[in-house]
Order: sequence, then structure tokens, then C-alpha cells
Amino acid sequence: MAIVNLRYFASLREALGAGERIDWPAGGTLGELRDMLIARGGRHAEVLARGRALRCALNQVMADEATKVGEGAEVAFFPPVTGG
Repeated sequence: MAIVNLRYFASLREALGAGERIDWPAGGTLGELRDMLIARGGRHAEVLARGRALRCALNQVMADEATKVGEGAEVAFFPPVTGG
């Protein structure tokens, strides 16, 4: 298992807080991570739902859902347009 730091921005931050640390299986992808968070139910399922447009970044670089997430990674989720 790897420790991954999650960060949420804009409306996601309002719903879920600034972020959290989770244990994540080595070799898992951003898409699998999103699905795991959705499976938690509640607010996670609502704001990260597959029907919602979201962007994600891995270690401050935009990434697609096929990108593998490694130990100590920082994963950020945010809506496609955010204010400054």
C-alpha cells in the first residue's frame, strides 16, 4: 500500500474539505482512485460522480485517469474551471 495525499479545490473543497491522506494499492490509476472515492458514498459519491466533469492532477501536473498513482503522490481534483 502507498500513502497518497488528496487535495480538493473549489466546489469540491466546499463539499469534502481541503484534503485527506489515504492508503492506496501500488499501481492503481487515477480513475480507480476516483471510483474508490465514489464507492464511499455520501458527499464523495455526489461530488466525484462519473456524470460530473472533473479535472485531476498528479504531483501538480494535469493527468488523465489512466495515470498510475505511486507512493507519496499528491492527487488533486477540481472542476474544469476554477476562479483565482
